[in-house]
Amino acid sequence: MKVIKKIAKLLLLLFVAIQFFRPEKNINQGNHLAGFINETNPPENVKTILTHSCYDCHSNNTEYPWYNNIAPVSWWLSAHIKDAKAALNLSDWDNYNKGQKDRKLEEIIEVIEKGEMPLKEYHWMHQEAGLSKEQGEAVLEWARRTKTLYGLGPLPR
Repeated sequence: MKVIKKIAKLLLLLFVAIQFFRPEKNINQGNHLAGFINETNPPENVKTILTHSCYDCHSNNTEYPWYNNIAPVSWWLSAHIKDAKAALNLSDWDNYNKGQKDRKLEEIIEVIEKGEMPLKEYHWMHQEAGLSKEQGEAVLEWARRTKTLYGLGPLPR
């Protein structure tokens, strides 16, 4: 029994200690999405969908939930955001070339069609992030229309 108490105390001390080691937060002031919004011109309903379902992970600004202040959850969220931004960062839209933009839109279409985004883990804590069939169709229509801006044409249906 003494060993279990010692292990429990050690784990509690370790838990408290890791709270002092926090990852850098993904927070940006200003209109970091202006280039993306101006160029792709999503309709208001799609803007709302993108705001609730995409921007937290796929832009330079995340609105963190309260539980992000607890390690190791903060590390897990930070890793997810880093991976998401590596795949698609809408705040860096201006830095993508025409072919990259076309490919990013194609990837958006693919993950929406397959129901892979938003991630189920994100949806568990953000119920408003889930996409109804109509919302998914609105995003698909916008993404296909936007692909034509880059002269490479929309994906076949």
